[in-house]
Parts: sequence; C-alpha cells; structure tokens
Amino acid sequence: MSYLSHFNLQEQPFRLTPDPDFLYWSKQHARAKAYMESTIWLADGFVIITGEIGSGKTTLLQSFLSELDDDVVYAVVSQTQLTPTEFLQSVLTEFGFKPFNKRKVELLDMLNMFLIEQYSNGKKVVLIVDEAQNLSHKVLEEIRLISGIETHKEKVLRIILAGQPELRDSLESPGLKQLVQRVRLRFHLGPLDRREMREYIDHRLSVAGAQTKLFEEDTFETIHRYTGGVPRLINTLCDTALLCAFADEKSTVGLDDIIAAVTELNWEEHESNTGIYEKLQQIQQREVNSSDVTLIEVRADGEVVRELTFPLGRAIVGRSSDNEIFIKSKFVSRHHAQLVSDENGCVIEDLNSTNGVFLGEKQVKKYRLRDGDVVSVGVHELVYHDLRQQDEALQDQLDSRSDDDSVFEETPAEDEADDQDSAVNEQ
Repeated sequence: MSYLSHFNLQEQPFRLTPDPDFLYWSKQHARAKAYMESTIWLADGFVIITGEIGSGKTTLLQSFLSELDDDVVYAVVSQTQLTPTEFLQSVLTEFGFKPFNKRKVELLDMLNMFLIEQYSNGKKVVLIVDEAQNLSHKVLEEIRLISGIETHKEKVLRIILAGQPELRDSLESPGLKQLVQRVRLRFHLGPLDRREMREYIDHRLSVAGAQTKLFEEDTFETIHRYTGGVPRLINTLCDTALLCAFADEKSTVGLDDIIAAVTELNWEEHESNTGIYEKLQQIQQREVNSSDVTLIEVRADGEVVRELTFPLGRAIVGRSSDNEIFIKSKFVSRHHAQLVSDENGCVIEDLNSTNGVFLGEKQVKKYRLRDGDVVSVGVHELVYHDLRQQDEALQDQLDSRSDDDSVFEETPAEDEADDQDSAVNEQ
C-alpha cells in the first residue's frame, strides 16, 4: 500500500520529473515568462534567464514552448559543451537539417538561407539555449554573430539563453562586451518566499487530489528553514515527510514528521537562513547597475536611515538638496565633504566644512577609507562599504560552502532529475 491511497491522493504530488499539470506560477516566474514572450514581438536583442539548480528554468521553457503559435518555429539546444561548428550543427539539426560533414561556412550559409526563407513565409524563428552556462566564449560569440542575420527590415532570429548563475559570470568577460550590449532583458530566478512556498505546496497537493489540508500549520516555517524555498528541495522534503507520516499511520504531516524527514535526508539548515542568500540577492540586484562600487549607510542616532550606492567618481555630502548624499541637519555644511571612489577604494575629503569630518575621535581632512569605516559629519554617521571586496568575500564563502556535503548533496533521484532537465514544479 502506497501513501497515495492512505492520504486519498490520485497521484504523487512531489515527484521530481516534469509535469505541466503541477505548474505553479510565482510572480517572478510569471515575469520571466513574460520576458521570454517578448522575444516574439521584439526581434532584436537577447533575453537571458538565470537561476539556481531547481529554480524552475526548464519548466519555464517548456511552458513557453507549449503556448507558441503556429507561426513560430523554434529550436532548443540543451547540450552546450560544444565547439562553434558543433553548436551550429546542433541548431540546424533541431531545424530539421542533416548538417554533418560540412564546413563552418556551409553551415552558416544553410542557417542564413533557412532564416530568410522562414521570414519570407511569415514565420518567426526562436533559438533557445538551455544550460547556457556551459557555453564557451567562442560559442557565445558565434551566437552573437548569427543573431545579426537580418533582412532589410529586421533581425530574423530571436534568442533566449537560460542557465545557472555562472552564465552571468561568463557574460561579464571583457571579450563578450558586444554580446552583452545586445542583451535586451535579463532576469534571475530566486527561491520562493514563505508565502509562495506554502501556496506551492498547497497547489501541488490540490492537483494531486488532496481534499483536506495534509500539512499542519506549524510545518511550513521549518520546511522553508531547511529548503530555503528552492522547489526541488521542497519536493524532496515534502515527499519524504509524507512517507514518514504514512509509516506512522498518521492522517496529516506534523512538525515531527518534517524533522524525521530532515534527519533521514541528513540535511542541515539551508544557507538562506545564515543570511548569505539575502546578501547574494543584494549582489544580484546591484547587477542592474553593475558599475556601483561604493555603498554608504547614513545613520542617525545609531539607526540606518538610508543606503546609497555609487559608481566610480565623486559624490558630495551636504545639507543642500542637490548633493548626492543629502543630510538635512544644521550641523552639516551646505557642501560638507566629498567621497571619491576609484579603482583602489574610496577617499573622503573635508570641503572646509564648519564642523569637520571625524574618524572616531580624530578629525581628518583627507582619508582613504577601509571597508566598514565609520565617519561622523555633524550628528550623522556615514558607514563605508567596498562592494567589490564584499562581493568577492561572499563569493569565496559561497564557494567554500558548496563543497560541504550537506543540503547540496544530491540523491540518485536528484541526479536523474538533472539528466531530465527537471525544473521548478518537479524539482
């Protein structure tokens, strides 16, 4: 007897293999899909979707493809450890050609003629590259070149790149500046928050046929604590907890069943509960304006009242509202001090203010700040953070944690799911 009949379920709610019927749309997944859909009517530029393993990239792509109109022709390339020639062959194979034993120039000519022909027939052509983080720089450059194929009116190839966060690192390479300039939209899929995670669990149970609430109220906080809102981990933990409750002949899953499942899986708390993930999200949000190198916390009475980020260059601190760091205080001069961010960090310089600039008890006229330094201007404090140093330190910390055999150690079932390109609602 399986737990399905015990809990009056028609099918397994938390399996790892893909099933569109279990699709749950969080706000960020809906937004990412909207970005992909925009490629149909915006023919120029790339759309790039990134996300951690288990965040839902592949299911998102499957949903997008299932809803394309008949006038859209598409190719999906998911084997990405290829040479430029092999990549072109894979693309043409997806479009129905047999392009083997041909030179690169012949492959490009075949693709060019195909795209022009489709355009003449009123068709739109979309190329989707999954697992794009594995693409070499040479292949990424090849993708940029073929994206330039056009008629006298418009580009004829729409491109979506989907991959793990390493894809973003690849795109930051100086040799790929021309490709990055063509990126129209970029979106990173993060984990589900606590509300979304609860809706996700309830949705999957409802689709599986549940007539009553199977997970007790006090279980959700602990589920999020150990999964961090990552859908694949949610599925694994919830499925194991159902098995634990079934073994004890319970009608619902309680907190003790979640703890028993965690113990059986040998999991530790997810890294999001150490504060690392929140910091990583801040880094990702800063990528919208990736030129920022300096963060200044403005404090009053020990409380942070504002956080501001700045690129290389000068920012003025003062009482005048036209300053980059505006502090409304009678103890602050109209133009009190300036911060100059350069390749080596940041220098603060007093602009002949009335009340001066202080580092602790020491008044300074010009001083190169170190990460974490606190300077006083009147009754306010400015806390300096070097974003480049912090990002590097956090990445080192994440890299060291990724070697830990805890929550990231995949079971054989998870390995199999990777091979099948499992995603958000099956991972």
